[in-house]
Amino acid sequence: MTTTLRPTGPIQQGADGVKTRTYDVCDNGRAVGSVEVGTDAAFGVGAGVLRSLRIDEPDRRRGRGTIAALAAEEVLRGWGCAQVRLEAPADNEAAQGLAAALGYTERSRNMLKELGPTAPALPDGAVARPMTAEEFETWRSTSIEEYAKSWIDRGVPAEQAMRKSRADHERNLPDGRDTEGMLLHVLVDRGAAVGHLWVSVREKIEGVGAGFVFDVEVAEEHRGRGHGRTLMLHAEHLVLAAGPRRLGLHVFASNTPALRLYESLGYRTAQYNLAKAL
Repeated sequence: MTTTLRPTGPIQQGADGVKTRTYDVCDNGRAVGSVEVGTDAAFGVGAGVLRSLRIDEPDRRRGRGTIAALAAEEVLRGWGCAQVRLEAPADNEAAQGLAAALGYTERSRNMLKELGPTAPALPDGAVARPMTAEEFETWRSTSIEEYAKSWIDRGVPAEQAMRKSRADHERNLPDGRDTEGMLLHVLVDRGAAVGHLWVSVREKIEGVGAGFVFDVEVAEEHRGRGHGRTLMLHAEHLVLAAGPRRLGLHVFASNTPALRLYESLGYRTAQYNLAKAL
C-alpha cells in the first residue's frame, strides 16, 4: 500500500496572504479520500490548519488517515508553518483518537448550553448593568493585551497571539460599546463593581441563532464568592431576552475552575480544539 496526496487544484491565496489547498488521498494512484490544509487566518501565515480529512468508508481502518495527516503536516512545514491546529467535534471519537495518536493536545474547547424558557434569578444583592463609557475605555485598554497573553501562556508565539486578539476585537466590536448585538455589562454586588461580562446575542451555532460569551471575569479581590456563576446566569438573561435559546462559549483546557463552573451550569462540550508543534 502506497498512500500519497495529489493536489486537486492550485494553491488558493487570499488578499490577506492566507493559503488553502485541497488534495486527494490516493492509494496506489486511486483516490480514497480527501484532505484540506491552510494557513490560519486567526493567527497568521506562520500557523497551519488541518481543515478537513476524510477517508472513504471502504478504505478506513488501514492507516491511510494517519499517513494522509502526516503528509498534510509536511505540506504545512513547506509553507513555513511552525504549528498546526485542528477542530474535532465532541461526538467524533475517531477524529479525537487520530489526533491523539499524532501528538495533538487539547488547547481549548467550545461548550454549548440549551437554555430553558427562563433564567434563574440572580442572588440577593447582585445587580448587573451596562458598562459606562468610562468603564468600557478602561476595559478595552487592557482587554487586547490580556487576551493575547492567554494564548501566549499556552504556547502561541507572541506575534500570532497579538494578531488574533486585535483581529477578534476589531471584528466583533467595530463600533465599540455601541456595536449592535454586543452587550457589555458590569456586575455590582452591594454597591461594588465585582466583575464584567461581554456577550453576543447575534451568533450562529450549528446554523441556529445563539448567544456567545466572549469574556467573563471577576476582579481578583472578589473571587471565590460565586460572582462568576452570577455573571453566567446574567448572560442567560441577556440571551433569552434577545430571543436565542442557546448559549455558547470558548474555554481553555487548562482553566479547570472555569470548566467545572460551566459543567455545573449545564454546558456540554461541542468541540475540542487541538494543536501541535511542527
